[in-house]
Parts: sequence; structure tokens; C-alpha cells
Amino acid sequence: MTVESTAARTPRRSAGSKTGTTGPKGRGGATKSADPDLVQLLTPEGKRVKNAEYDKYVAGITPEELRGLYRDMVLTRRFDAEATSLQRQGELGLWASLLGQEAAQIGSGRATREDDYVFPTYREHGVAWCRGVDPTNLLGMFRGVNNGGWDPNSNNFQLYTIVIGSQTLHATGYAMGIAKDGADSAVIAYFGDGASSQGDVAESFTFSAVYNAPVVFFCQNNQWAISEPTERQTRVPLYQRAQGFGFPGVRVDGNDVLACLAVTKWALERARGGEGPTLVEAYTYRMGAHTTSDDPSRYRGDEERLAWEAKDPILRLRRYLEASNHADEGFFAELERESEALGKRVREAVRAMPDPDHFAIFENVYADGHALVDEERAQFAAYQASFADAEGV
Repeated sequence: MTVESTAARTPRRSAGSKTGTTGPKGRGGATKSADPDLVQLLTPEGKRVKNAEYDKYVAGITPEELRGLYRDMVLTRRFDAEATSLQRQGELGLWASLLGQEAAQIGSGRATREDDYVFPTYREHGVAWCRGVDPTNLLGMFRGVNNGGWDPNSNNFQLYTIVIGSQTLHATGYAMGIAKDGADSAVIAYFGDGASSQGDVAESFTFSAVYNAPVVFFCQNNQWAISEPTERQTRVPLYQRAQGFGFPGVRVDGNDVLACLAVTKWALERARGGEGPTLVEAYTYRMGAHTTSDDPSRYRGDEERLAWEAKDPILRLRRYLEASNHADEGFFAELERESEALGKRVREAVRAMPDPDHFAIFENVYADGHALVDEERAQFAAYQASFADAEGV
């Protein structure tokens, strides 16, 4: 299975203190040739471009680290593809693909420190990879055999949040807490462009600004909140919303892993230094469906998708690695073998997962138990027993 194919945008930055332009216009890559508000360090052709504000955050990056970022994106995409395939085979109930958003997640995820705390939604598979969460644990939740599958405090990576936008409140509260404790760490909360319209997100912005909370709001603007395009939600670019709350907003090329790494490092350093929150809008594109229950062909055309495939985040970094002589064919061949091994491990692990205890759903509903729950448990037990009785007839 090939591991390369898919999505990006064009260059620089704007802080909350300046108005900037209204950002890229149109869809499917029909943008202004030079958008001054989009931070970009690596063009879709794989060419390194200079940026006076953010170059220093990746100035010391080594060829080995660049290869590591490439490896992260390739393996994350392979894992994601396997999960989609497993769902199509009936092994998972649902899957939310990250296809096309690998650079935003790997770049920002690798910018975090071990003591930082991450609050994801349900699509942050690349960030989970960076935080050391085993991919099979993610699949257990979508298979319905666990409630998340990992201890959040082991990796400082909270469980996936299905309720849209609510994790930003949790992140803000946690950030306010560590600030009171005097901890030298930061919090990062992930959400999408659709969630940016939720009241919980606006409330999070208010509290984080008033209390100067050390939190980074990382919005992956993949341009489609299920079937609704971003322009139906906002009249200005999302990063500019930070201005109204009194903290900086930055738009970064979400298909440029170096830019995402640099901007997120900057924002996290601000947070740790007591300078408060930042909104990072990673301008990217969802190459696949919203989830495996969605059919994107019903609301967007092939022309748009093909335009973004030309700005694929993985191909972009590969071009840079090859042009800079930072990776050879041996590296890519070995990575392909590693990718195949990961796919095999994921398939075998999912199919070997034991079924959950059917009666576990009745546990911990109430701290001290409840008569109605006991009644429902008894009814369910009788229902389950009826299958055994039918088999015995």
C-alpha cells in the first residue's frame, strides 16, 4: 500500500493586535498569490522559505529530526488508512480520518514538552502518536471495547472528546489550575473549524484571556464542518477572532509541518512564560470524509480535492528531504517496510480484541446504585438469556 498521496496552502503571520487581511479567498486552492497572514516555511514544492519571526524556532533542527517528522506523518497516515479499511470491513463501528491533516498534528504535537497537557477531540491520531499513545488503544474506543483505552495522566493526553468543543473548557480550567500551582508547563486544546462556532469555545476564550491562562487553542481548519464550508460560519478568518478576546491569533499553513512546529513552539513558550493564551489556526484540508458514515462527494467536488492533493504535506517534506540530501532511497524503503509492519500489527491487534463485558454499561452509573438501573440490568440479563434458551431448543 502506498503511503503518500494528499494536502496545503501559501505563506505568514498575524497577531491579535493587528487586523491583517481577510485571508485566502475562494475554495479549492483559488487563493491570493501572497497572503501575508499565513505562516509558511516550506512551500508545496518542498522549498524552504525564510520567516523573520519563526525561523529561530526550527533553526537547530537536524536532518535526523526532519526524517523523524517525515516518519511520524507517514506512519500516522498508514495507521489512519488501516483504521478506515477496518471500519469498512465491519471491525470498527466508526472512524474519523485525519487524512490531509498530518502536518498540523505532527508539527504541533512534536512542539509539546512531556510536562505539557493535551486536550484532543476525536481526530487527533497524529498528536496521540506524538504523545506515545498506542494506536490500537484508539481503535479500541471506535470498536466499542473500551472507553478510551489509556490513562490520560500517563501521557498527559486526555481521552478523546466526542462532544464538540467542550474540551476547550476542560483545557482552560486545567490551565488556570496549573497557573495557580506555579507549574512551568502549558496546555494545548485541539478543535476544528466547526467547533469554533460552539459557545463552549467562546467561553473558553473569555476565561483564558481574563485569567491569562497558559493555554494554546489549536484550531485545525480543514474547511468543512461535516458538510458546511467555513464561510457559512464566519465572516473573517478564524484566527482573527482572538482579537476580540484580547490575545494573539496566528494563521499557519497547516500542511507545512515545519511551520506548524515553529508556530506551536512559539505559542507554547508564550504560555509557559506567563503571556497567556494564543489561537493558532492551522489552515489545512480534510481529504477524506468527516467520518466513515459521511459521503463528501455529496457536498464538494473533485476539483477542490485534487487542488489540495497537489499540496500534500507528506510529499512536500519528502521533496525537501531529497533536495537537501537529508534522506536517501534506503531510508524511504525501510520506512515503507515499517509502515507495512505497523499496518499488520494494527489489523491483528484489532481482530484479537476481546468483547467487552456486556453488563459493564450498568456499572458506575450512580455512585451508590439505583433501583431503576438494577431493574434494567435484570431485564437485560433476561434478554441475553433468551438467546441461550433459543439455542438450546
